Amino acid sequence: MGILTIGTFASLVGSMNLDFVVKLAATALDKGHEVNLWLSGNSTVLVNKDQKEFKDYSHPGVMLPELIDKGLKVVVCEACAMARGVPKEKAIDGVTYTSMDWYLAYGAKGDRLLHIGRE
Repeated sequence: MGILTIGTFASLVGSMNLDFVVKLAATALDKGHEVNLWLSGNSTVLVNKDQKEFKDYSHPGVMLPELIDKGLKVVVCEACAMARGVPKEKAIDGVTYTSMDWYLAYGAKGDRLLHIGRE
């Protein structure tokens, strides 16, 4: 199977990009692929373990712990997360904080790279 790296540069408000990315990662994992998920910009708040779920409001972050257990590698831009008030202590278990260098390296060495978002 292949290695898929997904770079997410999405806003949480008014965009379904994060819902799509999490569902895509889940599907790729179920098919046996290795999946790396890079979160940058506003998408870094997806890993905040203190978020609340609301009825009729999308919250794809609740799927991340299960996907991490299945092998999803979730990597967050440390500077973006810190700027949005999500330090390592507030992140769900299994998330890695690092710099953009990681995304560039993994994007180059994987079989496919999807860059989703416009930021």
